[in-house]
Amino acid sequence: MNIKELSDSMPIPANIPRGDMPGDKVNIAEGQIKNARGLFPHLYDMIVNAAKSNPFGRVVVSVYGGSGSGKSGMAAILTYMLSQAGIQGRMISGDNYPKRIPSDNDNERLHIYRIGGIKALRDTGSLNSSISDELSLLMKDNADADEANLSKYKWLTDYIAGGARALGSYLGSPAEIDYDDINSILAAFKDGSDSIWLKRMGRDEATIRYEETDVRSTKVLILEWTHGNNSNLKHVDIPILLNSTPEETLEYRLSRGRDGHADSPFTMLTLRLEQELLDSQTDRAAIIMSRNGRLLSLEEALKGHSHKVS
Repeated sequence: MNIKELSDSMPIPANIPRGDMPGDKVNIAEGQIKNARGLFPHLYDMIVNAAKSNPFGRVVVSVYGGSGSGKSGMAAILTYMLSQAGIQGRMISGDNYPKRIPSDNDNERLHIYRIGGIKALRDTGSLNSSISDELSLLMKDNADADEANLSKYKWLTDYIAGGARALGSYLGSPAEIDYDDINSILAAFKDGSDSIWLKRMGRDEATIRYEETDVRSTKVLILEWTHGNNSNLKHVDIPILLNSTPEETLEYRLSRGRDGHADSPFTMLTLRLEQELLDSQTDRAAIIMSRNGRLLSLEEALKGHSHKVS
């Protein structure tokens, strides 16, 4: 049986392992299983070739894309399929490696956006006590990123633009992400270490911990992460992009229940900025797959991602 026949025929149980992000809810849909079956033969060949370049036969694969694009489910399925094909894999989540716990990082993102917006108003010379009072009310209502208010508050255009610039510089940067930590883990794995120390972020400071993990039999690490193809991330052999638009990811985010404001204007702005960052990395992807499971060219992947936040 060749690898495509194996991919098409192997059963995918409902209870396959789901990764290592504490408290995360990972949904695996039938469509993801179908997409994984189509992707797996291409990935398998790439892994076999990449393993030849490592003295320990080890390979790092990243599954990346916008928030809620289905990375966790796809990574879980691919890890399971590798094991059925005789290659021991382990799935890890990059969401364990921000410098702040999720709630603190969400607050930091909002703070950076708001300070950037206020500074933009200051620099344009439009900031005054009246605008400050109006802005304060919008902030209290979490409406200061809502473009529906642009017609009422003319100054809000400069505020949103300035906030977006500041937030865009923070997202996925070393100020937000501990790349040194994750890079050291991937380097240790590829250098043949018998064990690696994996971080568990949790949802509060009291749940942060590191666990020593035996990887003596592991040949492939599959890293699922929005930033899995960031230029600050090292040691990834095969980056796989799950291509989607910010609007397409919203349904996934709502179903996963990871935050209470998944459809807020600020969250949608963040998703658009993340997408711009992902678009700038697309030419480095080894495989690009659409939401319907089609393998895409670079030009096809970038089509439909033309929205920019100025």
